[in-house]
Amino acid sequence: MRKLALSLVATASLLCGGTSAFATNVTILTPYISSIPTNDMAQTFKSEGAKRGWTVTIIDTRNDFGQLASRIEDTVNAKTDAIVLISTDASQVGDQVDLAAKANIPVISLDGTKRNNVAVNVTSNNFELGVQLSEALFKALGGKGNIVKFYHSAHPGVRQRELGLDATLKKYPDIKVIADHFVKVPGPVDDGRVAMENILRQYGNKIDGVWAAFDDPGIGSELATESELPNSKLIIMGIDGNAQAVNMIKSCTHYKATIRQDFAKMAEVGATQLAKIFAGGKTDSDEISVPAVLLTAESLGAKCP
Repeated sequence: MRKLALSLVATASLLCGGTSAFATNVTILTPYISSIPTNDMAQTFKSEGAKRGWTVTIIDTRNDFGQLASRIEDTVNAKTDAIVLISTDASQVGDQVDLAAKANIPVISLDGTKRNNVAVNVTSNNFELGVQLSEALFKALGGKGNIVKFYHSAHPGVRQRELGLDATLKKYPDIKVIADHFVKVPGPVDDGRVAMENILRQYGNKIDGVWAAFDDPGIGSELATESELPNSKLIIMGIDGNAQAVNMIKSCTHYKATIRQDFAKMAEVGATQLAKIFAGGKTDSDEISVPAVLLTAESLGAKCP
């Protein structure tokens, strides 16, 4: 009887998730965990998974897409229950996504791209973010002036923002891009700072504005401007709502605006959609957009001259 009772307890423990035998294992893979927004999404998703009893593992490949592909294959072979790609163009690891599908492992994406065998991509409308940033900057410049562009086309969302800039430039013939820089990741703040220092030394007060496809190089640009040309009237604007960028805006620096994406919400929505898949259902759509908001000194309650 005692052996039977112990067996029943053990079985109940397994059914309730008391051991790892029936645990749901979810693997997050990204090449950009050093990016604050990417890390925020990963950590929020991990917390959301914990609420649901999932064991969530985070794998970062430090901007190495070859290693990313390899680690996805390893994850498939390890028979994870689901894969979450963060800040990744799924087409760059398309073969691996298809491999996961053949193994009946669902793949979802946060801040990435749609693709066959990706059940859902949860993101902002990055093209519209690029347009919104461009319109805000160009209007602040009075519709004319010289700007510097910081971009990172390797990231699918950031690439869409760049396309939004290109589309908006066609409406503003008196706005000229006089310099641009492909931002290196990891280390985008320092890379943006060094690049902006060199650009300032070349163009000086000819620069009227900085279009930063994400906040990190915008922050670097502000640090460089304060060092090289503190009395400049140039205007810096970016995207993401990075806390350091927000503090710069509130402190009335050259940084005048950022568009805050709700990365935590993306992770929450992604976890909800994956839970639907685990329950045998389907995602609400193959792409879900989470709204973003423009932050300025005024909206943040700061009184700048």
